[in-house]
Amino acid sequence: MQRLTPYRHIRSLRALLEHDEAVDFLAWPGDFELGRGDHVEEVHLASGAALEGFAGDGAGGTYFFCGEGGEERPVLYADSEGGAALVAIGLPELLRLLLVAPWWRDCRAFTGEESRELAADYLEDMPDLVVRRDRAAEALGLDLPAEAEVLARLHEVATRTGRDFVLVFTPENTPYTPLVKS
Repeated sequence: MQRLTPYRHIRSLRALLEHDEAVDFLAWPGDFELGRGDHVEEVHLASGAALEGFAGDGAGGTYFFCGEGGEERPVLYADSEGGAALVAIGLPELLRLLLVAPWWRDCRAFTGEESRELAADYLEDMPDLVVRRDRAAEALGLDLPAEAEVLARLHEVATRTGRDFVLVFTPENTPYTPLVKS
């Protein structure tokens, strides 16, 4: 029996590309670009599970699907400095994170207060951020949770579920440093 998700309208990353406003918002401020899935160095998961790069950021970071399957797979983010974290379980959860808290990489305490301070910096440079975000979410058919909820979920995924998703620098067989601490 096939398991249906409430996000069945997001069937592929190609479908995402049909929504210009969503692609634009994800590119900036989300710093997420589809098709930039080649990581700066050779890596693998310690578990031996499959690793598929599908997007990247401007600083050389890469988003990977982990394991076998489709867009419901866990998503791991690796930066170009040797840090990594599981950031979402499935594409819809990743998109919510990028839409609600595109500054997530700078959140270290994972609090609403910290996120609001970071958001203020973004809003200063991009006063229409909330309007653009809401249009992107509507185009993708996503309901957006509060910042605190998204950040709590990121912390939970990275520190609990993420323990099973250790990224390793293959040539030296050394693990990446966790980007999110418990």
